[in-house]
Amino acid sequence: MTRNNDIWLVNNASSGSNDDTALAALEECFNEHGLRLCGRSVFPDEELPTPAVLDAAGVGCVAVFAGDGTINSLIARLEGWGGAVLVLAGGTMNLLYQRLHGDRSLEDVVSLVAGGAAQRRRPGVIRSELGDAYAGLLAGPGASWGRVREAMRDANVAELAAGTVEAINETLGGEMIACIEPGLGRREGYPLVMLTPHDSGIEVDGYYAESTGEYLEQTWALLKRNFREGPHDTLGVVRSLRLASTQGNPFGVLVDGEQADAPASVEFKLAACGVDLLATEADAR
Repeated sequence: MTRNNDIWLVNNASSGSNDDTALAALEECFNEHGLRLCGRSVFPDEELPTPAVLDAAGVGCVAVFAGDGTINSLIARLEGWGGAVLVLAGGTMNLLYQRLHGDRSLEDVVSLVAGGAAQRRRPGVIRSELGDAYAGLLAGPGASWGRVREAMRDANVAELAAGTVEAINETLGGEMIACIEPGLGRREGYPLVMLTPHDSGIEVDGYYAESTGEYLEQTWALLKRNFREGPHDTLGVVRSLRLASTQGNPFGVLVDGEQADAPASVEFKLAACGVDLLATEADAR
């Protein structure tokens, strides 16, 4: 993996699984498998490491124990670097971890990496003017549910109540998002469109709520932070597409769980990740 098994750790103290006990267990796991922790960055209080900093330290691998948003920032910062990034399950959803390692436990992943059994991969990502999405992207008024998710993670009851009301109002009264170029799904669009990257293409799903029962089902799925369980249409797998607001206004987007503001129309393309990621699971799609 590296010439001396040195590893640099990046973690985010506010991520879902980053308490002191979990971090101590991770460091012990590194030690048990002969990986030497030679540097550490606690994001966002400290800056993420740059390729120059890592090269100067003689480090060939960065482990990131954080959520998908922090992982996104790190990978973007290391684009073009000759080393590899080890994504670990340290957040709330851990979607990129699941993509790279499947259902393996963190301990199994570290063991395989230390033993040289992991593969260096540059998986397909969703690229746009809003940045790259490595785990997934949500577009539409329904993206306001990201604020609900953050409040749930932080156990902020007051903010959760206010955010839930706002998200419901935006989903019911907000603009619809249509898939154009190519035209996919309903011409009138959807309140929420999900894009999921795979090596072979971008999977497109349109989420809706036409009846009271479907709306309640969608709300429950969103509050559980699992958008995939809501009622939806599977629209296909493409290498590029354009999403547009049906009323011609800007709309909200969550890129790997982080909020961004999109113009009225945005093109998304499949691209290769800009740095090697260590994977212990074969890519399925």
